Amino acid sequence: MTSEAVGPTPAATIRQRASEVHALQDIAVDRRTPLEAPVLAEKAVVGDAPEIHRLIQYWFEATGDVLPRTEGEIYETIRDFVVVRDPSGDRLLAAGALHVEWRDLAEIKSLVVDPGTQGKGLGRIVVDACLDEAVDMGLKTVFALTTTPAFFERLGFRISGVSAFPRKVWNECFRCPKYNACDEIAVTIDLRDRFTT
Repeated sequence: MTSEAVGPTPAATIRQRASEVHALQDIAVDRRTPLEAPVLAEKAVVGDAPEIHRLIQYWFEATGDVLPRTEGEIYETIRDFVVVRDPSGDRLLAAGALHVEWRDLAEIKSLVVDPGTQGKGLGRIVVDACLDEAVDMGLKTVFALTTTPAFFERLGFRISGVSAFPRKVWNECFRCPKYNACDEIAVTIDLRDRFTT
């Protein structure tokens, strides 16, 4: 595989257009129904796994925009996850994982927001926390495979080709049920300008 960018498939392009409105809703804070208190992302703890699983399963069943993960897989990778909690602490509002792929590369995976709290910027809070962690770890590049590239583009990512990430393709993609008809678009961000010298 070459590292040159390959454009999205026609199905992915159609899906991108349909998702742009949804992505914009997640990034804009709705001032009419604010959260009761400021929310921050924090590292997930083992007890968060069932709630993370609930959010992933909801979006998998509702839209197919998130790949399914078993609760066992979430426990195995719980250290990858950051979460946003309801200010009361009763439930998780959002979650996402930063998974290290190689010495200078990581992927944002399983980015989910509780359907009742969409449009409040929680997805952005999770992505920003993942990017901060990537910088702290010295990772130069972060990518995501998504059906909502417009959301990521507004956070500084750019559309890329999945062929730019051969380790991802050979380690995981070939096992994915969408492998032969993938509708996800690769997006990437270069973090080198965020490193302090």
